[in-house]
Amino acid sequence: MKPISYRGRLAPSPTGYLHAGHALTFLRAAQRARSANGTLLLRIDDLDRARCKPEYVAAALEDLHWCGLEWEGDPVYQSAQDYSEAWSRLQEAGAIYPCVCSRKEVLTAIGAPHGGEEEAIYPGTCRGRTGGTAASNWRFRVPDGEKLTFFDQRIGWQRAVAGRDFGDFLVWRKDGLPAYELAVVVDDAAMEISEVVRGEDLVRSTFRQLLVYRALGLTTPAFFHAPLVRDESGARMAKRSGGFTLREMRAAGLPPPRLEELPEVA
Repeated sequence: MKPISYRGRLAPSPTGYLHAGHALTFLRAAQRARSANGTLLLRIDDLDRARCKPEYVAAALEDLHWCGLEWEGDPVYQSAQDYSEAWSRLQEAGAIYPCVCSRKEVLTAIGAPHGGEEEAIYPGTCRGRTGGTAASNWRFRVPDGEKLTFFDQRIGWQRAVAGRDFGDFLVWRKDGLPAYELAVVVDDAAMEISEVVRGEDLVRSTFRQLLVYRALGLTTPAFFHAPLVRDESGARMAKRSGGFTLREMRAAGLPPPRLEELPEVA
């Protein structure tokens, strides 16, 4: 059998300006693609209509180039993709159900969930509901009690129990858009990504995505969860925390982040 060539990706979300934490994770992704003599692609995760703005997209492209990052081909935009077939397949398989719970009860949005905002264990309020359309919220029914594992290329074996460590999660929103857990699976599979490199705050999300991969019959990539970059107080760098952005670094005449600044990892 012909070995699968390495295909990695950068996937910035244009909901604000990128900061050094983003850059260092993306540099790690580029490093791993280069080490494997593989391909690096770019996807703009712009499904959050309320927060994604054209100026942030343009800034992200400029900032990535400023950091020395290059990719093959044109960027792929999530906003241009169609996820309805994936929703239909999950619905026909009985893997999802309509949910009428409010946004406050969901505690997750289209964008990737972040530390401190992990979705609470869903109590199963709507598990018995039937019907619903693509204009409803839909949750993935997790197999309660199933032990899940995956091997992370940096931090080794990871384990979780469905229904205990995470509950039924959103895969589709009533505004007709997929939630993060579904969109990232469909896109990574369509782009034939062989390894996903991202921050270690998304380890829990990986377990959810493994269930979506399985339900859709898609090949699961390898995962590498990079260490988070923290500020002087120890807090994780995040767009909403108002950290020093790459654009501010450039305006101040500072050099772009370098691979040498990455924590030493295997």
